[in-house]
This record gives sequence, structure tokens and C-alpha cells, in this order.
Amino acid sequence: MAHRNARTTVYARRLIVQRWLAGWPPARIAEQLGVSRATVYKWIRRYQQEGWAGLTDRSSRPHTCPTRTPPEVEARILQLRATARRGAVYLAGELAMVASTVGRVMARNHVPALAATDPITGLPVRRRHSGIRYARRSPGELVHIDVKKLGRVPDGGGWRLHGRCEHARARGIGYDYLHVAIDDHTRLAYVEALPDERDTTSAQFLHRAVAWFRTQGVTVLRILTDNALVYRRGQNWAAVCVALGIRRRFIKPGCPWTNGKAERFNRTLLTEFAYARPWTSNTDRLAALDNWVHHYNTRRAHSALSGRPPATRLAA
Repeated sequence: MAHRNARTTVYARRLIVQRWLAGWPPARIAEQLGVSRATVYKWIRRYQQEGWAGLTDRSSRPHTCPTRTPPEVEARILQLRATARRGAVYLAGELAMVASTVGRVMARNHVPALAATDPITGLPVRRRHSGIRYARRSPGELVHIDVKKLGRVPDGGGWRLHGRCEHARARGIGYDYLHVAIDDHTRLAYVEALPDERDTTSAQFLHRAVAWFRTQGVTVLRILTDNALVYRRGQNWAAVCVALGIRRRFIKPGCPWTNGKAERFNRTLLTEFAYARPWTSNTDRLAALDNWVHHYNTRRAHSALSGRPPATRLAA
């Protein structure tokens, strides 16, 4: 393949062959074009073997690469990426491989980045904002609070199990409100599924969340929420914050990425738990929530933590 310092282009190679066919000696051709006689003989030999098509650029990739990842292993990586929709660190852990190798395989096969795909369908999408990653210096310095509204699953399963048909539509069965608390430093998560997001319910959740973090050795000093009325004006919510000595912070209006760690956890919650499999009932899904959160905190590899689960940051 031609490069910026190449002495011969396709035109020059054709000129070599044309002059050789006209009876020029190779030594004179080399002198006129400023190349070695070995180069002239190489292109003449290429012409004799392959014709004019042999003078075109070709890849410099070697014919064999003994250290390249075997095709069957690449197929396993791509299949797991398509089903799990996770990054190289997670895939490497599942396949007992090195993350850099998994990353090269995905790059070689032009697999789009997770940030450029829809978390549910896996199709490419256009992202409006790219945040800057940061982390507080110690556990409890800042805890992100958010609520994820999740449609309930009808008995027998919904459209993800039976397809989009009339009898599988879940009309009038309501929503579960997943109240989420994420520690900024450790990414440790506490989640509860509650019937609403009113002031009293949210205040009780905050009290239990702070108590749970305390059992993990984390003292909550500040919380960050969006600008919902329950957080801005809720009397019970404010009373709990005052009683626990917690300072309140709010995101900039119209900038949900300010609360990005909670937003990112919500997306992970959907792709790896709520929508990871078709549930046959809402009770089954709620019963599995605690186990999934425990797995997230203690076993799931987190890319922002160098492939370690959040619980490992407690001792750091």
C-alpha cells in the first residue's frame, strides 16, 4: 500500500513496465526514475505474474498472523456484546480474557461504542451531551438521589414476552417508583421500589438509605437531586435532611447530566435488570431487585473503577 514517502505510485509502476516493454534495460529505467534496480525487477515480475492489475496498491497486512485472536473466540466476543450490550471490561471478565484484546476485536469489527447506541435496542443513536467524568474524594461526600418510573409487568408477562399484541398491553396497572441513591466516590447503590414519589415516601426512603450507607461505613454529608417539587419544597424531605445534618444540592435546571451518576445507574438498571429478560409477573421482578443490586455493588465490574465492583472502593 502506498504511503507518503513511497517512490513509486501506480503511474510510476506502469511507466516502469511500459519502458521495459519498449526495450529499455532495467538499469536505465531505475536511473531515470531514481529507484533501485531491485524495485524495477520487482514490478516487472509482478506484471509478468498478474498483469496490469498487479501494479495496483494492496494491503501491507501479512498473509498470516499467528498471534491474532482465533475467529471462534472473536465470534464469542461479538455474540456476548450483542446480547449483554456491555463494555470490554465486563466482556473480558465473562470470557476470562484481557480487556485490551476484547477492545481490539470490537474495533476491528467496527462495533459502535456503547455511548453511541440505544441501551434497549442496541441501534446507533445520536447523543446530545458528553459529560466529564469526576469523582468525590471520599465516600459519603456526595450522594446522588433520583427516582426511576418503571411500568409494572402484567400477570403472565407483557409485550416483551408475547410481542406487541392487544392482550399483552399493560393498561391501568400503574408504575413502580424506583428510588435510587448512589454514592459519588464508590458508586455504591441503594434502591427501593415504592408505590409513589411523594414527599413522605421520599423522606422515608432517604432516612433508610442514609441508615444503610451507615452500615457500610459511609456517613452521608451531602445529597444531589433534580429540581422536583418534592426535593425543593417537600417539608418531610427537608425535615429529614435537617435531622440527619445533610446538606442539599440541586442540579442546574435543564441539565440532567449534572446528576449523571444516578442517570447512568438508571440506564444500567433498565438494560441489565428490568429489560434484561422477559418477566412473567411484576412480583417476580421486584423479588429479584435486591439480589441484582447486591450483585451490582459486590461483583459487577465497573469501568470507572478500573474493572472493580463498587464495594472495593470502601476499603480504598
